[in-house]
Amino acid sequence: MTTSQVEVSTFPHVRAVVRANGTGEVVISGNSRPIDAPDETTLRREAMKIVTDLAGVLSRPVRVYTEGPEGDGELVVHPDGDIDEIAAETKGRRRRAETPVTTTTPPTIVSVDEGAEDTIKRSDFDRPLPPIAPAEAVQEPSSAPVPPITAVPASAPAPAAQKPQAAAAPAPLTLSPDTAPTTVVQPTPPAATDAPAPAAPVQEVSTRRSLKDTSFLVSDPVVQPATQGFRGAMSRMGLRMSPSESEMAERVDIHAVSQHWPGPRTIAVVNRKGGANKTPTVAALAAVFARYGGGGVLAWDNNENQGTLGWRTEQGPHTSSVLDLLRDKEQLLSPTAHNALLAHYVHHQTEDKYDVLRSDENDEGDHEISADEVDAVHSVAAKYYRMIVMDSGNTARAANWRAMIGHTNQLVIPTTTMEDRAEAAKLTLQTLAARDEHSAQLAANAVVIISQWKAEDGEEARRIADGFAPLVRRVVTVPYDQALKAGRIRHNALKPATQRAWLAAAAAVAQGL
Repeated sequence: MTTSQVEVSTFPHVRAVVRANGTGEVVISGNSRPIDAPDETTLRREAMKIVTDLAGVLSRPVRVYTEGPEGDGELVVHPDGDIDEIAAETKGRRRRAETPVTTTTPPTIVSVDEGAEDTIKRSDFDRPLPPIAPAEAVQEPSSAPVPPITAVPASAPAPAAQKPQAAAAPAPLTLSPDTAPTTVVQPTPPAATDAPAPAAPVQEVSTRRSLKDTSFLVSDPVVQPATQGFRGAMSRMGLRMSPSESEMAERVDIHAVSQHWPGPRTIAVVNRKGGANKTPTVAALAAVFARYGGGGVLAWDNNENQGTLGWRTEQGPHTSSVLDLLRDKEQLLSPTAHNALLAHYVHHQTEDKYDVLRSDENDEGDHEISADEVDAVHSVAAKYYRMIVMDSGNTARAANWRAMIGHTNQLVIPTTTMEDRAEAAKLTLQTLAARDEHSAQLAANAVVIISQWKAEDGEEARRIADGFAPLVRRVVTVPYDQALKAGRIRHNALKPATQRAWLAAAAAVAQGL
């Protein structure tokens, strides 16, 4: 099939090369894709398949310059696999433009289409017109019979102007037969004196602008090319492609969790039922916020007795807990204290970039954290950290639990796909909604995170999510992942789908901060 679709864009520049030695390549914007085939026919087929895939990605036809033993050419490859040849008339027109023909006779227009020639002679009115003399060079009308006024060449001397007669009427203005029809302007009536009329003042157009109204900054942000999937592969090859919808959504979530707020923010992870996935939720959220936000995140086990956050995270070179920090709180709050002192009390997560403040793990101790102690520890944490993610016990009546809620900016309710955990999550929301105004606002603005207890619990997770959706601000579902079931929790150990789900959960939390 032959076509003259010269409107097909030449970007990206695509060149398909087939050599007589059985090798070939497709070059896309300077990036070569070599092809090896047993014969020339297969080479051409493979080359066109690569270009067809490119046209499918771009959702439009692609122009291809071909080189082969039989000569060069130009093709248009469509996303559906159709291939058109650029018509010969287009190429001929370009060659004529490169070698212009000069002649003294009227030129002819020749259509070069498969050897057929059709000569069209210019008509007389296609000849260029001689310039018309200026108005002041034309003889003024007089009382004597006025001959027809003809256009005179610019090089000819203008006839002397005659003083007009007052009684004379202007004669009709005609053109000589030798000139082509054109627009004729009637002469201006002569002035009462011989002095020329003063020229109208020319108003200069101002091109100056106000400095306040001028900016050299780019107003719209430049979208980075795709980095994931096939689009990302094409971008790395030199063909800049926009990101997909899913990649753009991921970038939005990353931007949300990377924010730094004016002042510390506290997140409380609560559920009145044990085994509701509170500790894995604290570790996963802290890792996402620290990784993308550049650290400054503390995961604090606020269990009134002994919690499990220390068991599920990396231990530092000491055994310090919240009781040690309470002992030295005055030193840590002094003006001379510095960040490095915290290394004596918290356990840094070397991979995930956040710190852990453990609960008391002494089996022989019976110390129960009070509300005043929660306030004191929170003062220290707020001085050194931009974000505090608090784990909790199972007693909503405990003093440390109530004090934690008083410091909370965003409430997170974790649950699994087990019915009793979901029911306990609902009861926790009811308790807070009925307690006081601050607690009620936290409950209404809460984020519920549902973790699948088993891989086949997808339908149950959707059912529970539908039940919580009218009660809270956001509901996020996290797929089953064995890496969260037991042992140390590390973000890199999670599956990609799980990591993406926790990123979405952290972004939902960040929107409430």
